[in-house]
Amino acid sequence: MVMVVIDGIQGLDVTGPLDVFAAADDYGARYLLRTASPGGRPVRTTAGVRFAADLVLEEVTGPIDTLIVPGRSDWRSVVRDSCFVSEVARLSTASHRIASVCSGAFTLAAAGLLDGRRAATHWRLAAELAQAFPRVEVDFDSIFVRDGAVVTSAGVTAGIDLALSLVEEDYGVEVARSVARHLVVFMARAGGQSQFSVRLSSGAPRSPVVRAVLDAVTADPGGVHSRDALAARAGVSVRHLTRLFRTELGTTAAGFVERTRVEAATGLLESGTDTLDVVARRSGFGSEETMRRAFKRALGIAPSTYRARYRTTVPQRV
Repeated sequence: MVMVVIDGIQGLDVTGPLDVFAAADDYGARYLLRTASPGGRPVRTTAGVRFAADLVLEEVTGPIDTLIVPGRSDWRSVVRDSCFVSEVARLSTASHRIASVCSGAFTLAAAGLLDGRRAATHWRLAAELAQAFPRVEVDFDSIFVRDGAVVTSAGVTAGIDLALSLVEEDYGVEVARSVARHLVVFMARAGGQSQFSVRLSSGAPRSPVVRAVLDAVTADPGGVHSRDALAARAGVSVRHLTRLFRTELGTTAAGFVERTRVEAATGLLESGTDTLDVVARRSGFGSEETMRRAFKRALGIAPSTYRARYRTTVPQRV
């Protein structure tokens, strides 16, 4: 397993997956972990921690079982580094599979490794990945995406989810489950990363009509946002609004309204003590049952489960 490290990476993007593989070795796996940097130089993380690389990136040869490429928030400077991108492209040909964590997807895209493939990245960067590399089919929601020999993950801790999936693929579900227990993480996280932002993941639509509707719904999720009401406020027909949403966002206005209301409800569940019925009314669902169904569709869990899981990291007393 070769992890490529560069200046400006987030430490957990590197140590999270590596700790998964290292823990797997305690349960019967046999991973040989190595880090490689340009010129073999030490690198600094966003927290100022200094990492010493094991290998000189330019001197690494195959075969490699898994090449892992994390990224950094300043992805533009990374993809402009043609030498670095070329090295990743070179090593990809000697690798059984290639993975990226967070904005590492931009490096893979620049190397042509994501052309025609589905891919994930951090939710704040997903729209930028889609715009910068239109040949990539960006998945705005998934924690990680497997497309052939290439696996891409969302941001930061999603690298742990990705690594657990690779352990399961290599050594079976029992080893992966043991690692998850050891690291005290979920074996399979409920909900996608769309739970963290609906408006941002929608990107910047070209149509001013769609942008205005998105902004209006986001500003007041609990308001009246039926198709007729939205179309009337936008000054277009319901049919035209539906067509614009399908073309620009690949969804419906009703779908966007529901996801925005789910996001609003999650905020209320995390920060307040209102009953579920009150949260449902305040976020625009009208009833607790309607909110429950929307949560199941969007996040795969009930509102009560979401509140228990995400409101605090402090263990709950029994």
